[in-house]
Amino acid sequence: MDMLKKIWPTAFAVKEKDVVSFVIQLVILLVVCAIVGVLIGILAKIPVVNIIVGIVGALLEIYSLVGIILCILKFLGMVK
Repeated sequence: MDMLKKIWPTAFAVKEKDVVSFVIQLVILLVVCAIVGVLIGILAKIPVVNIIVGIVGALLEIYSLVGIILCILKFLGMVK
């Protein structure tokens, strides 16, 4: 569990049954994904960079998805 707290520190900032902290963390994760998605869309037009940007984008989306799942679990009290 300590390793998860080091990798996803913002997900563990959510307080159990506190809707405000839950919504703030979800908005942060979604805004970061949107901004990076726009940057990836712009950089994907460059042929050589396209492959690298695609890999980085996929990794970021997986990171954000796991962060959102951890936020939900922390909000519901299933993760301490």
